[in-house]
Amino acid sequence: MQFRIYCPLSFLVLLLLAPQFAPASDLASFQQPQLLARFDRNDDGQFNSRERRLLRAAFGGIDVPMLPAELLDYLAMPAPAAELAGIDNTPADNVITDQAATLGRVLFYDQQLSRNNTVACASCHHQDAGFSDPRRRSVGFEGGQTGRNAMGLANLRYSRVRGGDPGFFWDERAATLEAQVLVPIQDPLEMGMTLPQVEQRLASLPYYPPLFEAAYGSPEVTSERIARAVSNFLRSMVSLDSRFDRAVAGEIVLAEQEQLGRSLFIDGIGGIGEFGCAHCHVPPSFNMPLAMNNGLDLKYLDGGLGLLSRPSNDPFTPSNDGKFKAPSLRNVELTAPYMHDGRFKTLEQVVEHYSAGVHPHPNVALAFESDGESSVRSGFGFTSQQKAALVAFLRTLTDNQLVSDPRFSDPFIRRR
Repeated sequence: MQFRIYCPLSFLVLLLLAPQFAPASDLASFQQPQLLARFDRNDDGQFNSRERRLLRAAFGGIDVPMLPAELLDYLAMPAPAAELAGIDNTPADNVITDQAATLGRVLFYDQQLSRNNTVACASCHHQDAGFSDPRRRSVGFEGGQTGRNAMGLANLRYSRVRGGDPGFFWDERAATLEAQVLVPIQDPLEMGMTLPQVEQRLASLPYYPPLFEAAYGSPEVTSERIARAVSNFLRSMVSLDSRFDRAVAGEIVLAEQEQLGRSLFIDGIGGIGEFGCAHCHVPPSFNMPLAMNNGLDLKYLDGGLGLLSRPSNDPFTPSNDGKFKAPSLRNVELTAPYMHDGRFKTLEQVVEHYSAGVHPHPNVALAFESDGESSVRSGFGFTSQQKAALVAFLRTLTDNQLVSDPRFSDPFIRRR
């Protein structure tokens, strides 16, 4: 009996050609023209599954980024409103540059930053979901679930609202954006690495030394540079091109329902600002000045800022229990589910909470009348028309440019 050994031609090509491609050490090797010239065997301008396998073999079996031939312009962003200049948290030693933001983009999407190469920052912050996670809980590198919903990332640079300088995360535990980006990498559930491990791993990958050299003048990989690059990339995610912005600029006129929602949100019920959403979500960034309690529960399973050993951030509240700092409401239409635990699936449910579902917790930042029964929920008491108007207005904050901008898309050639 005769046996035949079947070996596809494509696999033979892979074996014959892969050894001649040594790991690259210059940035041009990862630019689109060179990668296509080397691995696009059928000259169709893209990589099929066989070509992807060949590419991976050439670089030691790893996914690599494909960079544009010319740097993308991360300084090209909508002109900010004048009042945004005073709330920008960009430090003087980490201003946005195209080189640093390019490095930050690669780091943001690179699964090599997790222990088993399965999770990247982008695994929990999806561009098409306003850089949030559509799941209530995100999934870590070993399949464990995070304790809180991953928030959207738009307008992180505009956080110094009303003279305050709040921290980052739902509980403000990171004082700066640079400190924030290193926390998930070291989290034992999320990415499971130590900073020395990350530095060593990235330094061994062929595309990082030239990327670090382009951004910082030398190929040295350090955690400080990682933090600076990723925060540089995140600060370039400016969301200022929504229908709301165009209406403010006089380019369009909002529909009557949207205008009613805008008035309720910004001016408040009866023109009283304290009875409006903008009291906490301050335009034009729609960020919060500090963590607040919005009456989600009487007893919190997750105490938020109250879990940290800090005095009350508000002299009118006894403690920080149940206080959270929500992300910017920019693109809120895309960032469901809502709240720190993702309990609300829709904007309608969120508005209903503020209308009639607010628990009278002693730390609640909203002043509602109560009949004295501690278990009775309260709220703004919106009419059906007002609820629909608020939801319509919130949808005017969607910036479709941000969620489709190639500057913020995944640069990696993934195995498929």
